[in-house]
Amino acid sequence: MIAKLMKKYAVSEQGAKDMIKSVCICILVNIALMLPTGLLYVLAEDILKDAPFAHAQLLLIGSILTIALLGVLYYMQYNATFFAMYKESGNKRISLAEKLRKMPLSFFDQKDSADLTTVILGDVAALEHAYSHQFAQFYGAIFSTIIIAAALFFYQWKLALAALWMLPFAIWIVFGSKGIQVRSGKNLTEKKLEIADHIQEFIECSKDLKSTNSQKGYLQGLFKKIDQTETATMKHELLSGMIVNSGQLLLKFGIACVALVGGSLLAKGEIDVITFFAFLILVSRIYEPMNGSLMNLAALNALTVNVDRMNEISEGYEMTGREELTNRGCDITFDHVSFAYETGEQVLSDVSFTAKQGEVTALVGPSGCGKTTVSRLAARFWDPTGGRITVGGMNVKETDPEALLSLYSIVFQDVTLFDNTIMENIRVGKKDATDAEVMEAAKRANVLEFTEKLPDGMQTRIGENGAELSGGERQRISIARAFLKDAPIILLDEATASLDAENETKVQAALSALIGGKTVMVIAHRMRTVAQADKIIVLDHGSVIEEGSPKELLEKGGNFAHMYSLQTQSGNWEL
Repeated sequence: MIAKLMKKYAVSEQGAKDMIKSVCICILVNIALMLPTGLLYVLAEDILKDAPFAHAQLLLIGSILTIALLGVLYYMQYNATFFAMYKESGNKRISLAEKLRKMPLSFFDQKDSADLTTVILGDVAALEHAYSHQFAQFYGAIFSTIIIAAALFFYQWKLALAALWMLPFAIWIVFGSKGIQVRSGKNLTEKKLEIADHIQEFIECSKDLKSTNSQKGYLQGLFKKIDQTETATMKHELLSGMIVNSGQLLLKFGIACVALVGGSLLAKGEIDVITFFAFLILVSRIYEPMNGSLMNLAALNALTVNVDRMNEISEGYEMTGREELTNRGCDITFDHVSFAYETGEQVLSDVSFTAKQGEVTALVGPSGCGKTTVSRLAARFWDPTGGRITVGGMNVKETDPEALLSLYSIVFQDVTLFDNTIMENIRVGKKDATDAEVMEAAKRANVLEFTEKLPDGMQTRIGENGAELSGGERQRISIARAFLKDAPIILLDEATASLDAENETKVQAALSALIGGKTVMVIAHRMRTVAQADKIIVLDHGSVIEEGSPKELLEKGGNFAHMYSLQTQSGNWEL
């Protein structure tokens, strides 16, 4: 049962146990709520016998005990439903974040940030609300009703049948419509995600939209999608309301049936007035949790969409491996490596080469030839679909990604910065670095050249993703991180692409000091960047077509020589 609950409702083992516990307590609460009916029965019987105080002491003690019992049970119910599920939702968010941390980068190519944010925040919030307000209450009402119904049938089966015959049909109406509700919920979720994507896109691209006078047209499309989402929301709510109200309307016939059947039995003398009175009270009481349960069942049906999205992450492929590094040296070897995305698109085919420690290996080739994919595979952002990649003889696929990345300093073409100070953004490269070490890295990456002009220097906050800085300034901060980490392997993906000629010369001089004795893999389009490389790997359509030193490849007169010639010619172009 625990395993089924974990799978069906996307909860942890402890969460599943808490769910069972909360259902049991809700059953006790619903049964305890029937005690006042018993006390009313005793009081009514005394009144009819013209002895209203015959059991006054019993009624007083019973009332006090009932109130005390309900107080204790409600306290237990709160802890078992609300408090326990709040903890579960917090743990769920952490577990999802941990899972995402261990998943391959290919998963993030299929999911945008708005979608993943919605799962961790929105879907988990829906789970939290359902399990604290609906799950235990629904199943608690079902089981407690079965127990009470059994007692009623034992006491007076005709009235019990009149009171409860419609209950299975009411539940069937709501439960049987699950497929319709799920489809409606999926459609609504897709609409909401589409809006979130477009709003985020509008914010990120507002400068480009303004510069091309496209803002009005884009907003018109966005407003249209908002209207569509509003319509989908109304349809979803209307559908749920129709289903739940139909079930609740059917339950109302129970009171009428009890009145009709009870009146007939009373007239025939098969029951007395007290029994008739007690059943009328019981019927109204027993339907109260069931009315809420039909609403809870509809909500639980709709939750299927949220659970499926969370399970997609929880059950996704996870990168694991040995945490102990066993490499001897830091030579990176690609041995007949192939790679394809899950869509089937082939990116690399039979790639073999070695980037030796103490040398600079440059990857060149036209855009889309697989250069960046090669560098990502080397750091195990993805796993190859064929072949083998080793670092110092250690198979990267069998190594824990975080342990492996301790060997790498990486400078991406697209820099990610945080809304913090320049000092703290550089310190990302080495969390325990001193201020002096950060300043030295900043100096070597030529960061101080622009921070000295800022009002707060290195303590200047740079906005979301470095919005207050230029592209070149952001890239220099990324390079400073690599200096600070000082790892034995360096991956440079167009590291100087956003720098002007003067700063590129300064940073390249600093990089020359950094790379001594290390394994360096450089991705570049500028021939100037790779001119001093020890080895050049020329890629085209995902395959290695040339390999050698710059001098050897120029003398060969092949693809590299052709690219070098074209770039030399473009350098002489004039407007």
